[in-house]
Amino acid sequence: MLRDPVSRYLSEWKHVQRGATWKTALHMCDGRSPTQDELPTCYSGDDWSGVTLTDFMNCPSNLANNRQVRMLADLSLVGCYNLSSMNESQRNHILLSSAMSNLKNMAFYGLTEFQRKTQYLFERTFSLRFISAFTQINSTRAANVDLSESVRRHIEELNFLDVQLYEYAKDLFLQRFQFTRQREHQEVRLKRREERRWLREQREQGRPWQPKYRGGGDRGERAGGGFEEGTDGDFPTTTEDYTSQVARW
Repeated sequence: MLRDPVSRYLSEWKHVQRGATWKTALHMCDGRSPTQDELPTCYSGDDWSGVTLTDFMNCPSNLANNRQVRMLADLSLVGCYNLSSMNESQRNHILLSSAMSNLKNMAFYGLTEFQRKTQYLFERTFSLRFISAFTQINSTRAANVDLSESVRRHIEELNFLDVQLYEYAKDLFLQRFQFTRQREHQEVRLKRREERRWLREQREQGRPWQPKYRGGGDRGERAGGGFEEGTDGDFPTTTEDYTSQVARW
């Protein structure tokens, strides 16, 4: 699951502010953990409780920066956490390209701002159905942070790789969604055509009509994580509103 970079960054800040740490994380890469020089800590003491957003942004080794790209990319391509292995521009280009490539090769991924579309693609990809529809909840701690435009821009600058990745991910996600919807519509049309053909044959042979298909109906009629036109089909609902909330930050 990917998330809007600004929202995700603020959410992690709030999480850390409440005392969360990743002290037990080894950050293993190519068989070893990074040295203290390669990955300095941002705070002294047991945790970073109560950290202000300014202090959180001012730590250059903060792993919250561009976290989504780093988690998706192959760090071995850039020497793991050794920043001296190549220049920064080259490193950033390789990381972003690797993250995009790995994302593209995934059979499925979702976006938090499109919960219903995410559910639909998951169900179609893995031939599974959820009992109930996903709920889009946009009222998060991150959404309640009052940001000035300059601070929002600064967060975007700190996460400039994540911003590019997210734009790519959103475009690819919506392409996959549209393709899957079109394919589903084709399947439904073919099924109905087959039903009409079968019905004609029954009439020509003088047989009483009986439904050929029994059960839950076609794929477009869904009880749980369904995707019906008018509910989330055209999506003038809260899913898209989430992006506008982020933009107002």
